Formats: sequence, structure tokens, C-alpha cells
Amino acid sequence: MPSAIWTGSISFGLVSVPVRLVSATRSRDVRFNQLENGTNARIRYRKVSEATGEEVPNDDIVKGYEVSPSHYVVVDDEEIQSLQPKASRMIDIEEFVDLDEIDPIFFEQPYYLIPDKDVIKPYKLLVEAMTELRKVAIGRIIMRSKERLVAIRPMQGVLCIETMRYADEVLEVPDVGLDDVAEPNSKELAMARQLIEALAADFAPDQFHDEYRDQLLALIERKAAGEEIVAEPVVEAPGKVVDLMAALEASLARASAAGEARSDERARPAKARKAGAKKATAKSTRSTRSPAKRTRTRKSA
Repeated sequence: MPSAIWTGSISFGLVSVPVRLVSATRSRDVRFNQLENGTNARIRYRKVSEATGEEVPNDDIVKGYEVSPSHYVVVDDEEIQSLQPKASRMIDIEEFVDLDEIDPIFFEQPYYLIPDKDVIKPYKLLVEAMTELRKVAIGRIIMRSKERLVAIRPMQGVLCIETMRYADEVLEVPDVGLDDVAEPNSKELAMARQLIEALAADFAPDQFHDEYRDQLLALIERKAAGEEIVAEPVVEAPGKVVDLMAALEASLARASAAGEARSDERARPAKARKAGAKKATAKSTRSTRSPAKRTRTRKSA
């Protein structure tokens, strides 16, 4: 289990439940270091003055807020610390709301709230009551010297806490010119509904994969094995004038075929599906690994 980021208690009414906050997500992005070409020496950053070009030691660096171009108000660490909220080990629940009332745009970062082993009962009571009523708790937490608005919701038998954006951090919906476009006719709407219904499915997150990351890691593996890669030039496809009805009809036909394929796949026994997935993965791995020699790609005209 991940290490605790924060420890404290959830408080609602006169009930207090000790909990620990642990990460609910992780980043799987492929990260690169910057190196000097030819030597592979790491590139490091220095803090330098715009005025002199000289490196400035940390003790001589202060915080400044730009109030107008090139005009700053300097605020020292003591002044900032005097305004920070007092550290608290309590999440005070202020109200319970329906989950459907919260637009996902307000959600920011999820964590799990893990109870102490000797207080499982009040924790479970809160989980089951919130699950039955389909309610989300709204409260505040002091984390990393900052007060955060949070939503706490039951999720698969535990409590998930999401830090939230404040209302003034969410931008207004932009005007994209919908009022300047004629309303879709009944046939177009009917086709669009059919297309949506044909693509309707139960959400299964494990069927979606970051294909770019997989391809990037395969490229790194091939280069680490000594293969020299010659990138194929990217040719942009010319823009096309789209006939809306024709596009809807073609999309509906393709979606119907894909839906039938999904139904057939789901009807297969689980063991057969897993065996097929393993076979496809092995085939993909073999195709990306080739002898350590120069791979040439014919340039397109």
C-alpha cells in the first residue's frame, strides 16, 4: 500500500473517524532527461539574474508578484506563513450533496481514505450510509499548508476523496457560435441517436491503453538493443469537405459492425479471450524486435 500523505480524522456531527490519505492514481508518462548531444552528460539548470547573467544563490532569491509589467511586489516567507491556515488533522464535513449535482470539471486529484484498523465500524457505517443515500460529503482539508475543498464519496467499499477546484478557478463556457448554425433536421438527429446507441457500452477502463506510450517504450527497447531507427516522414492527409449525412451513415454502418464484433468477443469464454490477448501481445512484441542492424525506410515522393 502507498505511504500516507496525510493522517487525521473525518468529522461529521459528533462522530470522528481516524483515517490516512494515500494516492489513488499514478502517472505512467514516459519521462526523458535532457542530455548534451555526443557526451550524454545531464543538462542542469542554474538560477541566473536577467540583469547580470550571473548565478544567484538561494539565499538571495525572494518571491515577487507582478502587479504590472516589470513591477513586482515582494513578499517574504514570514508574511506568507502568517497567512497560511493553521495545521489541522481534521476533515470537517460541511454538507452532503448528490453526486449528480457536481460537474466533473470541479474534480482535481483523487486519493483514498484508509481507516485505522481499530475504528473500522464507524468508517464502514459512513460508507454504507453514503452508498445507500447516493450522497457525497463536501468538506475542507489542510494539506501541504493549503486549505483545499474536497468531495468524499464511497467507491467499492472505501472512501475516495477528491480535491476540488473553487468556482472562480473554472472558466466560463466559451461561445462556439452554435446560435449561428441552423438546427439539425429530424433525419440528422435520428441518425446521430442511432450512432450513439450503436456505440453504447458498459465502461470497462481496462480495455483502453495508452498506445503512444506502448509504442514509445517499444522504440526505446529497440534502440537499447542496438537497432538504428530511421523515422518515416509524416505526410499530412489533405482536408476533406464532409457531407454530414454521408458521414453519419458511414459511421453508423461501421459502428454496427464493431458492436457485433464486441458482442461476439464478450460471448467468448474468459479463458479464450485471455489466451487470444496473450497471443496478440507476443506477436506484437516479436514484430517490434528485429536484428541490430540499420532499418531503412523509403522516402515518400
